[in-house]
Amino acid sequence: MPRKTNLSSDKRSRRGRPATRERRPPRPKPKVDFTADALDFKNTNLLRQFVTDQGRILPRKYTGLPAHYQRRLNRAIKRARQMLLMK
Repeated sequence: MPRKTNLSSDKRSRRGRPATRERRPPRPKPKVDFTADALDFKNTNLLRQFVTDQGRILPRKYTGLPAHYQRRLNRAIKRARQMLLMK
C-alpha cells in the first residue's frame, strides 16, 4: 500500500522543518594557538584544558580542533592517564 503524503499548503523540507532559504552562519573556527609539538602527554597544563571536571575528553564540536589534532590530543590524554600524570 502506498504511503500517504501530507499535501498541506506549507512547504516542509525532508527533515520536517519549514523550508527556508536562509542558512545559519557557520560556527566561528577557533584558532589553534599551540603547535603540534606542544601536544605531548607530558604537557598536562595544556591537556587539562580539553578535559572536563569529570575527566571526559571534550569532542571536536567543543574544542574546534582539526581532526588530526583531535586524534593527537586523545592519544596524549590517554597516555598521560596511563602514566598517572592526569586523572
